[in-house]
Amino acid sequence: MNGKERETHVLREATADDVHLMLSWRNQETNRQVSKTRHEITPEEHARWWSAVRDDPSRRVLMYVRDDRPCGVVTFFDLRLDGPRTGAWGFYLDADGLDRRGETLPAWLGVMREAVEYAFDGLHLDRLDGEVLSHNTVVRQMNRRFRFVEGTPRQELSDGRDITVIPISLARADRRQR
Repeated sequence: MNGKERETHVLREATADDVHLMLSWRNQETNRQVSKTRHEITPEEHARWWSAVRDDPSRRVLMYVRDDRPCGVVTFFDLRLDGPRTGAWGFYLDADGLDRRGETLPAWLGVMREAVEYAFDGLHLDRLDGEVLSHNTVVRQMNRRFRFVEGTPRQELSDGRDITVIPISLARADRRQR
């Protein structure tokens, strides 16, 4: 990109054509190290997941596209769209590809900006919730930058290991404006 062009960041609905990319990124070591589920997900597991989520009205699976190149997945789940509008979210990026291209930080900032905007301006949520593993200090710092508030840590057993999970939340009124 020359200095006059602007980066583009877009979230679009994931399709069956994206399933192979989602699985390959999710199974990258970098992503598995900061996920509750650390084992490599099999194509069969992934197909079951996709089958369950693609038409579930309480979920959204979106592809993050940066400069016309898919490079991440954002999931919204546990959506409650009547009464107080709440939902939870998570994301992962093509960590290996972005690292090779030297684009990790701008993509990370972009996906977080787009996801928060989608949550509040697209889904019209009042509160966005999520979780982060306690050892994932870089994400915890980024969450604070975006004004997420950490809750009380809790212990969980996942993939045969004890993990500390920290709930996070961001109220509509507290979000950063562009």
